[in-house]
Amino acid sequence: MTTHSARRTTRSAALAAATVALALGLTACGGSGKNSKAAADDHTTRTAPSSSASGGARPAAATSGAHLLASKTTTAAVQQCRGDEMLVTAVHRFAGQQGDHLLVTTSNEGHTACWVTSYPAVKLGGDVDGATLPHSKKDVPGGGKHITLRPGGKAYSAVNLFDYGSQNHTAQSFAIALRGADGRTGPFYSVDSKGQKPQFTWNEADVLNWNTRKPYDF
Repeated sequence: MTTHSARRTTRSAALAAATVALALGLTACGGSGKNSKAAADDHTTRTAPSSSASGGARPAAATSGAHLLASKTTTAAVQQCRGDEMLVTAVHRFAGQQGDHLLVTTSNEGHTACWVTSYPAVKLGGDVDGATLPHSKKDVPGGGKHITLRPGGKAYSAVNLFDYGSQNHTAQSFAIALRGADGRTGPFYSVDSKGQKPQFTWNEADVLNWNTRKPYDF
């Protein structure tokens, strides 16, 4: 009786020791319950990828709540480009050929991001009181989008020139203004055309939407 009782006592002690060791092992690997969840959340926060600052759209972060709210607040804080913080240049391309154009480039020279939309208001030549050029009917859709330009960012448009050889107009500069979301135009700024032949001729002309890529593969 004494021998069997001692064996049972030994087995019970060994089993208890194994159970304690297993519990300690689980605790060392991250714990359980609330402690385990807190450790997992902390690991997720530390390893979440940081947002990229290139090109406007940012990838969604793995964190939630505060980060998403901050992103929305930052987006909402971006104001429309006024015009005085922008550097606008124009290059006359394919002079004397069918389908010559003025490549219009605007660059954000300010210290904060701003947006442009639709297509620029353009008046060719010195007639600043004349009507603005119409939007090109052959343009791709999407002119209602806001294109965010961070400091140094650029957007492109083009003035399509149609020269039918009679009763045409000739100029070397034009006036440009930015449009708001409501279609209203801001102040006009004079822009000189550059290129091998900065002077351009037209009977009719129209304008393309702003885009982050150069039109016509210029």
